[in-house]
Amino acid sequence: MRNIYTLILIFPLIGISQMTKSVTDYASSITSQELQELLYVYASDYFEGRETGTPGQKKAIDFLTHFYSTHSIQPAKGSINYLQPMALNIKGNIVETENVVAIIKGSEFPDEYIVISSHLDHVGIQGGEIHNGADDDGSGTVALLEIAEAFQTAVAEGQGPKRSIVFLHVTGEEKGLLGSKYYTDNPLYPLSQTMVNLNIDMVGRLDPKREDKDPRYVYLIGSDKLSLDLHEISETVNQKYMQYKLDYTYNDDQDPNRFYYRSDHYNFAKNNIPVIFYFNGTHDDYHRPSDTPEKINYPILAERTQLIFYTAWELANRNKKITLK
Repeated sequence: MRNIYTLILIFPLIGISQMTKSVTDYASSITSQELQELLYVYASDYFEGRETGTPGQKKAIDFLTHFYSTHSIQPAKGSINYLQPMALNIKGNIVETENVVAIIKGSEFPDEYIVISSHLDHVGIQGGEIHNGADDDGSGTVALLEIAEAFQTAVAEGQGPKRSIVFLHVTGEEKGLLGSKYYTDNPLYPLSQTMVNLNIDMVGRLDPKREDKDPRYVYLIGSDKLSLDLHEISETVNQKYMQYKLDYTYNDDQDPNRFYYRSDHYNFAKNNIPVIFYFNGTHDDYHRPSDTPEKINYPILAERTQLIFYTAWELANRNKKITLK
C-alpha cells in the first residue's frame, strides 16, 4: 500500500513541475553547442555559398525543410511543403528559387502573426572560392532554427504561444531583398494581421570598430520607427532577462550606412509593420571567403538568440497587440 501512495504523490508533482516551466527554461534550450553544430553544417562547402537559384541554395532549402519536418513544426498555409516558389529576374536572367516558411499556430489569437526572419542565401562562388557566409547570414539562419525549436518545445509541453509565429527564411537577399519583397507582395498570411517582424541578419560576430570591447551588445535598428510599444517592450524584456547593451548607433536616420534599408525587415516596414533588425555590425570578412564558422563567437550568438526569443515570447503572449505610433 505504501508504494501505491508513493506513486499517487509523485505523479501530481511531475504534472506540477511541467506546468510551472518558465520562459527561461525554454530560452536555456538555445545553446552555443547546438548553434555551432548547425552552423558548421549550414556554412560548409557542401552548400557552395548558397547563391540564389543554384544547386547549393537548393541544398540549403532541403536542410531547412528537413529541420522543420523532423521537429514537427508545420509548413505555412499556402506553401508547398514549406516552400514558397518564385521566379526572380536577376540581371536579366529568370531564376527559379524559393522562400522557406514554417508556422506554429497561436492558441488564443491564431490569426495574429509574428514573423521572425533571416535570409537563407549568400553570394555563392566568386573567383573560384566558396563564400560560406557563416555570419551573413548563417548565424541568423541557425538562430531562427533554434528559436523555432524552443517554441515547439513549449508547444509540446502545453505552453505554446498565444499568437502565431511564422518562421520565414527568405531567398534573394543578396540580390536586392527580393525574397522578402516577394513575400510581402504575396503574403501567405495577411499583412494587415501581421503584428511585427523580427529580422536576424549577422548576429554571430563582434564589431572590431567598437571602442567598448564588451562583447555583450547587439545593434538594434528600427524598433522605434513605427511603434513605441515595440521599442519599450524590447527594452523591458532585455532588462528583465539579458541586460545586454542595446546599441542604436545604426538606428539614426542620418546613418550613412543606411542599414535600415539594407535587410529584409525593410519590406515589412514599407508595409507599415513594426520591425526590429538585430545586427552585430560589419567586419573584414563580410562578403569574403573568410566568413567561416570557426570565427563565430558561439556563446554570444546563443545569448543574442535568447534575447530575440524572449522578445518574441513576450510579443506572442501579451494580451494586447502593439500599437503603431
